[in-house]
Amino acid sequence: MSAIFLNDAIVHYEVLGRGRPLIFLHTWIGSWRYWVPSMQSASTSHRTYALDLWGFGDSSKLISRYPIEQQISMLDGFIQYMGIRNFALIGHGLGAILALYYAADHPKEVDRLLTIAYPMGIQSISPRLTSASPNQLADSLFGKSRETETYRSDSVKTDPQSITVSLAQFGQVNWRQLPLRIQVPSLWVYGQNDPIIKFPNEKEIAFIPESGHLISFEQSSHFPMLDEPHTFNRLLADFLAIRPDQEMSLLCIKEEWRRRVR
Repeated sequence: MSAIFLNDAIVHYEVLGRGRPLIFLHTWIGSWRYWVPSMQSASTSHRTYALDLWGFGDSSKLISRYPIEQQISMLDGFIQYMGIRNFALIGHGLGAILALYYAADHPKEVDRLLTIAYPMGIQSISPRLTSASPNQLADSLFGKSRETETYRSDSVKTDPQSITVSLAQFGQVNWRQLPLRIQVPSLWVYGQNDPIIKFPNEKEIAFIPESGHLISFEQSSHFPMLDEPHTFNRLLADFLAIRPDQEMSLLCIKEEWRRRVR
């Protein structure tokens, strides 16, 4: 296990591979651990980092650190401590919110942005996030198979207040303005069958910046990287390989990727 101290508190992270830097930020359910297959896939060309946010996994549990601005401060402190520059940033759920804030404020440091299940307003987030326990959510969304046991195992470490505090704060922000602040190329991924984050409607999709592009995973729930791992990792590879002068709209899910996993 790798960890650093930021403001006298533990930040747990893991790193894999060599090359250009890539940072993964997890959602409200689970921890860094479910990123392992994606980290392994991207590690052939990138140095991949995944960390536990405050209140999750093996990072410190301090309620004063749970507001969104404190989670962003943790991310910035981690980046500065590790000396990471010109990196790709991938955020999922809560991590997508943090990634958007960070990319909006640091457009010269974030090379490209990939969001998964970014909530288009508090109304698009299921009440289950606060009515069910972290363990119940993990059992429901990951399933109880032996293959997903490692992803579920960290859910018992989650402080439920880290979920409720961030949700309460997100309900007060202008979610429409945040995507419009993004200057870097961005890819927006959603699972069609996500029970936690509603798929955006046409009016909500209009708030995605011009440099952004939306892709839907038809067979996925809240975790496209686990529900359709081959397809997700092929898309991730294309996302990381696209040149700065190319449009994100060139990216798509190719039919041959789908045929391979049927």
